[in-house]
Amino acid sequence: MLTHRGTYLLPLDSFKPLEFEDKEVFDEFLHQDPPFISELTFSNLYMWRRKHRPVWRIGERCLLIVFRPEGESPFGLFPVGSGDKREALNLLLEELGTATDEAKICRVDEKSLKMLPDPERFRIDQDESNSDYVYLTQELIALSGKKYHRKKNHLNQFLRKNKYEYVQLDEELLEDIREMQEEWCRMRECEEHPSLSEEDSTIREAFSRFGELDYTGCAILIDNKVEAFSLGEPLNEDTVVIHIEKANPAIPGLYAAVNQLFLLNSWAGMKYVNREQDLGIEGLRKAKQSYYPNHMINKYTLIPR
Repeated sequence: MLTHRGTYLLPLDSFKPLEFEDKEVFDEFLHQDPPFISELTFSNLYMWRRKHRPVWRIGERCLLIVFRPEGESPFGLFPVGSGDKREALNLLLEELGTATDEAKICRVDEKSLKMLPDPERFRIDQDESNSDYVYLTQELIALSGKKYHRKKNHLNQFLRKNKYEYVQLDEELLEDIREMQEEWCRMRECEEHPSLSEEDSTIREAFSRFGELDYTGCAILIDNKVEAFSLGEPLNEDTVVIHIEKANPAIPGLYAAVNQLFLLNSWAGMKYVNREQDLGIEGLRKAKQSYYPNHMINKYTLIPR
């Protein structure tokens, strides 16, 4: 029942909640239609499922995905697959219309915008907070030139002052990384900050399916203690997406080190690295801009007129 504008009307009965067992279906559609936006890997959808509460179905030979964040109106993602996207989009909007009086399609990249046969049918709003920062991988490995001088100094300071061990993520390390994450959350008071609490839950979801989801990871150990870790996976054939990156903020240069070493050791063959969005958080925006993105994956919201 609709009680005020934007709340649920009906529960999207033809859609099903995302479960791990859906991975094979999602992988098939994402292989047919490789994504550019950071949201569209099965790992990311699964890791963040408690926040986004995704449901899905197949329509017009496309994957239709709806996010249902708690306390917000549900919204669709642009259809994925090799089917008739115009008809799939119409179907998705029709389905959304049964669940909210504010049907909209979010996180739409420019490639998908160009597929719209009738863009005048929509109001198109840019979503800067959710647009992805994309960098040249080799630039972030080399950190050469004047613009990276400060980053290179931070990295060299860490390398010079610390006896560290860089290791690939494996089952034996998970418990140590969980302990580091718990300590990080205590320092940052995650329970007092919903976004940090959601991220903590996301990391737990990722680790619950380690070896089954497609991400890989690394850790940096100092005195046999995990002090930093990172998780990432291929987004498409020439881009890696970094989902999670954490480091002990008390160790100078550690964030620069885990960033550079993970790319050097695991992703040097990828042309681009997508480091996701800044969520409209000023500090995060400055941090991402400080690495000088090669380009942005701009995202838009489609609202039917």
